[in-house]
Amino acid sequence: MNKEEIMKILPHRNSMLLIDEAYVEGEVAHGVKKITGNEWFLDGHFPNSPVVPGVILCEIMAQSICVLMADKMKKNALPYFTGLDKVKFKSMVKPGDTFETECKITRVHEPFYFAQGVGKVNGKVAVKADFSFAIITDKKEV
Repeated sequence: MNKEEIMKILPHRNSMLLIDEAYVEGEVAHGVKKITGNEWFLDGHFPNSPVVPGVILCEIMAQSICVLMADKMKKNALPYFTGLDKVKFKSMVKPGDTFETECKITRVHEPFYFAQGVGKVNGKVAVKADFSFAIITDKKEV
């Protein structure tokens, strides 16, 4: 799916929608982010040697898994990050790289979802993590 289709699932907009493409294969969500060098998070990180911050890589993985949750992402439902665990950064992601994610849900205890993800550049692992999030409906707006 492209950005317009992703925006039908995710509430993120403008500079916080961090995935360019997403698709699902079986139980695995895949996300793609092409790092152009013009992203806001590279401004100052680091001058003359830009590197995508690790927290952004984790956010890209979290956004990519939400495509598995399309049926849960109803009107007024928002995905909130609730935890990161066992995060390992293995290699840098820089301008010109295409960052690709593979994420899967490992456990559900609604409204909490537990997942594992890996992000790669050219098949080489850049980051691995276990993470969790909750899908919360704003009762005031239902």
